Amino acid sequence: MDEGGTPLLPDSLIYHIFLSLGPADVLAAGLVCRQWQAVSRDEFLWREQFYRYYQVARDVPRHPAATSWYEEFRRLYDTVPCVEVQTLKEHTDQVLHLSFSHSGYQFASCSKDCTVKIWSNDLTISLLHSADMRPYNWSYTQFSQFNQDDSLLLASGVFLGPHNSSSGEIAVISLDNFALLSRVRNKPYDVFGCWLTETSLISGNLHRIGDITSCSVLWLNNAFQVRAGVPPAAAPSVAWCPPAVSHPQDVESENVNVVKRLFKIQNLNASTIRTVMVADCSRFDSPDLLLDAGAPPGRVFDLGSDSEGEAVGPGPGPAPARTKEGLRRFLDGLLDGRAQPQLSEHALETKVAELLAQGRTKPPEHSMADARKLLIFTTGCLTYSPHQIGIKQILPHQMTTAGPVLGEGRGSDAFFDALDHVIDVHGHIIGMGLSPDNRYLYVNSRAWPSGSVVADPMQPPPIAEEIDLLVFDLKTMREVKRALRAHRAYTPNDECFFIFLDVSRDFVASGAEDRHGYIWDRHYNICLAKLRHQDVVNSVVFSPQEQELLLTASDDATIKAWRSPRTVRIHQAARPRPHPFLSWFASQRR
Repeated sequence: MDEGGTPLLPDSLIYHIFLSLGPADVLAAGLVCRQWQAVSRDEFLWREQFYRYYQVARDVPRHPAATSWYEEFRRLYDTVPCVEVQTLKEHTDQVLHLSFSHSGYQFASCSKDCTVKIWSNDLTISLLHSADMRPYNWSYTQFSQFNQDDSLLLASGVFLGPHNSSSGEIAVISLDNFALLSRVRNKPYDVFGCWLTETSLISGNLHRIGDITSCSVLWLNNAFQVRAGVPPAAAPSVAWCPPAVSHPQDVESENVNVVKRLFKIQNLNASTIRTVMVADCSRFDSPDLLLDAGAPPGRVFDLGSDSEGEAVGPGPGPAPARTKEGLRRFLDGLLDGRAQPQLSEHALETKVAELLAQGRTKPPEHSMADARKLLIFTTGCLTYSPHQIGIKQILPHQMTTAGPVLGEGRGSDAFFDALDHVIDVHGHIIGMGLSPDNRYLYVNSRAWPSGSVVADPMQPPPIAEEIDLLVFDLKTMREVKRALRAHRAYTPNDECFFIFLDVSRDFVASGAEDRHGYIWDRHYNICLAKLRHQDVVNSVVFSPQEQELLLTASDDATIKAWRSPRTVRIHQAARPRPHPFLSWFASQRR
């Protein structure tokens, strides 16, 4: 200013000077005088700072809920949970999974030490209860989920047994007194299990039909143990005891928790159903954040359409008769040497299984109008490596335990259920998570080489070290956005393990094998933070009530709590500072 108070430099010149500065320097310059302060808050200036600092593509618009470019810059910098505030060391082995209660007051952790731990989420996190599952012949715990009213906890684990054993079990724990209410067999163990309603859960079973052919059955179970002949109201809350003799093929009839068979699905080429989860369709039309299509269409097959209805659609003559005739012609051609090219044993088994199932598969649903929920799971059709996402509609009559029990009422001509939709990701799926509004499905996948062909179901293609985080819209059944990248994994196909991801209103987070957790912004598709551990990060989870709090779990046997710089300042109740954002920006550069 001159002696008369007139600015010596025009605003336009100061603006151009500020354009050459970084965000911290612009904020510092704004402290010099009122004129510089006003220019340092210019919307066009902060628009340039935003795109340059976060390296966002210029064609990506501002977040629809943002009020200004300055505030949007501050949101991405100041509200991302990237400050480590607490490390929990109560587990004695690798921590595999974390889950929050819907209220955000509690969370659970599962570990290779074979315990399920329940924690109180206060300003300082504390341990409430630890359940040791070794007395029930578990090898380790792997997954947990709170029911909708946070009164029950589903915990999933793996049985002790041979190295190639695939059996697991689901336990239901009361959160009132931490009593074990019931247990349900679960096979393969990486079905994990999930809640369908507040008092019913979904488990799986696997029946081998041939060397590479099997049948997956998904069951609806009561959360509370009911003894045979005892009404539910009179049944005591006691832990279920395993039967004296347990045969895998008889487990459904022995276990009185099982009340209804939901679906029975054929598996080909050594594939199986894994990782079940349920999406609520009721919020599809009012998402928290609407993602526009920004990626090439994914390979999504609507099995209710004419293009995919060949195997299960109507045709001339009774379906079983057509199947028998087709199978007879195929086998006659094979025996006469007319089948070209010559089929391997595995290919022959798959072909025969497909022909047998053609006339005995219940067609997919053609409309989602009546669907209340979607059952989502990983599956495949080419190899044992999970490379597809299967989707089945759950209709209102299937939401209740009333009606046919153990699959009664199913016609003999409908032995299998067809999938309603299949999403092919052309890679090994190692993680899935739903957005809070349940509309978007986020998928961790390690891609196969472009153009790769699976010649042997027991030898899937090699997988990339880079993890692609894909996004699918469950309302339109289409891929949206471009794949998120930054995190990596190194284990080969036959040693791959699940890396759990989580989605909040604005952010998505995932673990990785490179000893970091990662956070991205859902709207801008940019990586905002890397969270350091000493070993593989297996699981991440946001507080459902406070997305500025994130937990990470690692093979280093620790759980870390991360908060945003903004909440750290609030909790520390520091002395008032004239410009806290500037001070944090200067000291917390990432």
